[in-house]
Amino acid sequence: MQLVNIGYGNMVASGRVVAVVAPEAAPVRRMIQDARDGGRIIDATCGHKTKAAVVLDSGHVMLSPLMPETIAGRMNGRKDAEQA
Repeated sequence: MQLVNIGYGNMVASGRVVAVVAPEAAPVRRMIQDARDGGRIIDATCGHKTKAAVVLDSGHVMLSPLMPETIAGRMNGRKDAEQA
C-alpha cells in the first residue's frame, strides 16, 4: 500500500483513489455537497481553500488544499511534484 501526501501531513492510500478533480465545476460541487450531507466527506484542508477533491472507491470524498496536478504527480512518483 502506497500512501500519498495530500497536504499538511494528511495521507491517502493511492490504491483507493478513483479520481482527483478540481472543485470549481458545478457537478463536482454537487458531489461534494452530497458527500457532506451523507457524512462521506473528509476535510483535510486544515482551514485552507479547497483546491482538489479526491474521490475514493468507498464513495468518500477527501478535500485537499493542493492542486489536482500536484496530487497526481505525487501519485505517479514525480520528484518535482514533491516540491509544491
